[in-house]
Amino acid sequence: MFSVTCVAPVNIALIKYWGKRHEELILPINDSISMTLSTNELCAKTTISASEGFQNNRMWLNGEEVPFEENPRLMRCLKEVHRLALANGCKKISPSWKIEISSHNNFPTAAGLASSAAGYACLVFALARLYEIPVNDELTTVARQGSGSACRSLYGGFVQWHRGALADGSDSVAKQLVPSDHWPNMHVLILVVNDLRKKTGSTQGMQRAVKTSDLIQHRVDTVVPARVEKLREAIQKRDFNTVAEITMKDSNQFHAIALDTYPPCLYMNGVSHAIISFVHSYNELMGGSQVAYTFDAGPNACLYVLEEHIPKLMYAIQKVFPNDLLDSKEYLRGLSVPKLTTEDIGYQNKIEQLGIEPKNSFKYIIHTKVGEGPRELKEDKS
Repeated sequence: MFSVTCVAPVNIALIKYWGKRHEELILPINDSISMTLSTNELCAKTTISASEGFQNNRMWLNGEEVPFEENPRLMRCLKEVHRLALANGCKKISPSWKIEISSHNNFPTAAGLASSAAGYACLVFALARLYEIPVNDELTTVARQGSGSACRSLYGGFVQWHRGALADGSDSVAKQLVPSDHWPNMHVLILVVNDLRKKTGSTQGMQRAVKTSDLIQHRVDTVVPARVEKLREAIQKRDFNTVAEITMKDSNQFHAIALDTYPPCLYMNGVSHAIISFVHSYNELMGGSQVAYTFDAGPNACLYVLEEHIPKLMYAIQKVFPNDLLDSKEYLRGLSVPKLTTEDIGYQNKIEQLGIEPKNSFKYIIHTKVGEGPRELKEDKS
């Protein structure tokens, strides 16, 4: 028997992927750009074993056995990996051997936190390690066929998923723009408003948007191409102001299209809108963009902020969004946050100008940062 254990990261899009031009191959109607988050705080962890003695392919997700052979995306990924293994001359493991997969997310599944992207990226990366396949453009096309955004989680730092033009999808690949050490002080606060499964899944929401939204084609033809070029340049220059503006505008447009869909897809809630208002008020109070929000298909906010601004921002969040669990380790998860110093009394007085939202608006907050791509764990850590 041969086994491998790997972890893969979550990625959060700055320019959103929403809508497919081919459902089965998962080919997007527009390019997207994302930032990969550190696996220390958020990751999928997958162990795959292959044995000549296994009778069936089996899979467990978060401790529960789930259908394997009946999952077309899972089977497609396995088929593509077997094809690449044969092309690369892998002789260690026969494609005829059955496999067993155990995968676990250390964050809520299907709550708008990109769990499927991390899960399929980890699956494909672990299969690649098992069958001795290199991580390259072609492997991203395999991850893409599991969950579109998964192709971006095969790399660290900032990543662009190219729409491509070919019918077979061979040019719809993910490429790294810059590694994580290009902008090491880029951090993220994830404000978890709701960690339950969303009412309208991303696949259904995209299908409905492509069929019924009058705005989506303008976004594809005009808006996204210009934003992609501008954002690529801003990332290279580490220009936070421009990154912040594009990120927030693109998040808003994505949710505008969700509302323009018929019937509409409602992913955000009242707390989400309160976060948006807070961010704009905070930036105005600070005299410039110090934080940027983005929302995927769910109510939870991802706030991009430079490391040096984290203490002041967290102080403001705790003032505006009070919580009974504030002193609990379960409330603020991930990286620690330094406290404000006595020299910041003037700042504290300034924050008093912001309004106070209802108590306990968030379930918890995750503090993380830009991170690297998937990696294999050594036996003592798996």
